This record gives sequence, structure tokens and C-alpha cells, in this order.
Amino acid sequence: MFFWLSKLLWFLIHPMNLLFISICVISVFMALKWYRAAKRVTYALLAACVVLATVPIGNSVVQVLENRFQINPKLPERIDGILVLGGIINAPLTRARGVPAMGGGIERISELKVLLEHSPEAKIVFTGGSGDPFNQDLKEAHVAPKVFKRFEINPARVVFEDRSRNTHENAIFTYEELQPKKNENWVLVTSAFHMPRSVGAFRKAGWNVIPYPVDYQTMGGELFEFGFNFKGGVSGFAAALHECLGLLFYWMTGRTDSLFPAAMR
Repeated sequence: MFFWLSKLLWFLIHPMNLLFISICVISVFMALKWYRAAKRVTYALLAACVVLATVPIGNSVVQVLENRFQINPKLPERIDGILVLGGIINAPLTRARGVPAMGGGIERISELKVLLEHSPEAKIVFTGGSGDPFNQDLKEAHVAPKVFKRFEINPARVVFEDRSRNTHENAIFTYEELQPKKNENWVLVTSAFHMPRSVGAFRKAGWNVIPYPVDYQTMGGELFEFGFNFKGGVSGFAAALHECLGLLFYWMTGRTDSLFPAAMR
């Protein structure tokens, strides 16, 4: 139920969908000759668009999320396993075209080479089912071996978890399958802006993970200035909104160990 409700909520409040809904509302108000109401919605929509285009709200929040955990963290002498979160491969397109279709965040796999140089015998787990509620047959983990081969990593040594539909399920299903010991060192690899929610979910599930953030979107110490970039503003705001709501709802439903997880002291 949580999975379906989260997908529905995000569909309704995604900035681009809200833009479309607002235009529909204005059209209905005009057809009903509710001109004053239509004018108010139009002005509100215009103000929101101007703010998103000129004020880097989303990128500022993304930068805070990305800075939550240390880049290139100091690793223990021995790494027992590496957890790689999915969400980076277009499974339908990969199967249709027969070649890997990779989106943003492919550093989650490419950075494995560095970690394997540190601990060549470490276990590798790729966790990624399908986040599409209307297509649960084709899983990301089913096509991921093609991508691992491209990076010269033998898929035979990788555990592919294919049931999870979100970060919470990434954590609990991999924990059930691997049953890690308390003294084992497991490195968690995902995009930097997604790391706080991921760490919280994995800690809650029982993992003692070492955060290894990749796929940075911001410089880390930027003082953002006013400009005009509507597409970038909407994209950044959508990413920030998605993660912040994810953190909030995971905390409210007991799926994370804290509201804004941080590095262990």
C-alpha cells in the first residue's frame, strides 16, 4: 500500500504535473466564466514559474543533501561487501534494443572498480526491481548483468536482488537474503543526494553500512546566484522535493532510523 500511495502522491505533486493541472484548472474556470478565480490561479502559477526559473531553491537543497556524508570516505582495511542501489538502468529500453540503456547515476557501478581495487574479494550486491507500478514483470536486476559486463565486472560474482520497488525494500530484501554479520563492513553506493534516505533505511533494516556517495550534481560549496533557467530550476526542485518528502514519510512510517541521517560518530 505504501508503494502505491507514494507513487500516486508523487504523480500529483510533481512540479511538471502541477503545472499541467494548473493550466487545466484555469481552462475550466474560464469556461465557467469564473474570471477572477482564473486570474488568481494564473498569477500564482506565473509567480511560481518565475521563482523556479530565477531562484536556485532545488539545487541549494540538493547541495545540502549531497554534503551530508563525506566524499571519498576513509575505508576500513577490509571490505566484506558492496551494496549498489539500482535506479540507473532503463530496463525496457535495454531489453528492446539489446544494449545497455543507462541514465544518470551510472557512477554507482563504475566506481565499483575503485572499491574492488581496495578489496578484490568483496561480495557485490545489486539491488533493483521495478519502480513502475504498472510493469512489475521486467526488473532492473534482470538487465543489469549487461551493464556489469561493460565495466568488466563478472556478473557471476554479483548477487542480483530483483524484488525491491523502492529504497526501503532495497534495504530489507538484501538484508533478508545476505544476513550480514554485525562485524562485517558493507559499503553502500548510491547517488550523493539520495544517500541520507538510503543510509537511514539500511540502518533501520539492520545493516551497518559505510556510506560511499557518488554521482554529485553540485560543487559542494556553491553560493548560488540569481539567473534564469526554468528547465534546470524545475528539475532541481523536483529532485529536492522528492528526497525531502521521502525522508519525511520514511521517518513518519518508521522506515528510517532518523529524520535526516548523518554519519556515525
